[in-house]
Amino acid sequence: MHLAMRDGSGDRLAALLTDAPGNKPLVVLIHGLTGCETSMNMVRAALHYHALGFPVLRLNLRGAGPSRESCRGDYHAGCSRDLADALGSLVEMAPELTANGLYLSAVSLGANVMIKFLAEYDGEFPIRAAVSTSAPIDLAASSLSVMRPRNALYHHWLLKRMKVDCRGSVLKPMERATLEEVRTVFEFDDRFLAPRYGFEGAMHYYSECAAGRYLDSLRTPTLLIHARNDPWIPAAPYLARDWSNNLNLTVLLPCAGGHVGFHDAGHDVSWHDRCAADFFAAH
Repeated sequence: MHLAMRDGSGDRLAALLTDAPGNKPLVVLIHGLTGCETSMNMVRAALHYHALGFPVLRLNLRGAGPSRESCRGDYHAGCSRDLADALGSLVEMAPELTANGLYLSAVSLGANVMIKFLAEYDGEFPIRAAVSTSAPIDLAASSLSVMRPRNALYHHWLLKRMKVDCRGSVLKPMERATLEEVRTVFEFDDRFLAPRYGFEGAMHYYSECAAGRYLDSLRTPTLLIHARNDPWIPAAPYLARDWSNNLNLTVLLPCAGGHVGFHDAGHDVSWHDRCAADFFAAH
């Protein structure tokens, strides 16, 4: 299915629905940076929830994967309005899918988008609970971490994927030239993404969109999972935060798990997906 944006762009987000009989809430899955509905963590999560009897919607953010053909633009860490538009279109198009409520589960950059969305729009939708895995709640710190020398190979791979994703957008000649020139994730955010979306550079984009500034405003029961050994998204912002300020938040900070990893011997389902399903069952 395709879910229309309401910003006049004509863009439509592609979403893959796996329906299920019964009256369980719809689980909406949101991918991370350079991901889409076919990302391994999305596929595994969808299989797990469907096996538990849930209908599942794998949402492709603007310009990601199958959304590329129906979108002129692309997504970023602060595109919470896109998620609101997508869910609003879903309610209008197929109200029966949301009649029993919604569970949201997002990873990495998609989790940052989800947290911002929950702070801004959750009262407009029947969201029962949400789960964030490996969210970069401090975008500036995450950008610096990705660019560390130890992450050079990943940094190069990630930037290449980001450029590929954006080349399919409708770009001005100057934007296209800048996209080819940038050599770091920070430069991408500072010279290409920030001006494209009205931010005054990367640091302004980071400060305005980072999930950390929205967490205390959440009223939806939300589980946040983050590994202390995540090689790309630092755990320090999680460890420094006083989580008692918002009792709607539950935080799991295991020592190991990497970035959206959490695989353990003897289980076909990742630990974070099992935790998410338990959390949803409690709400």
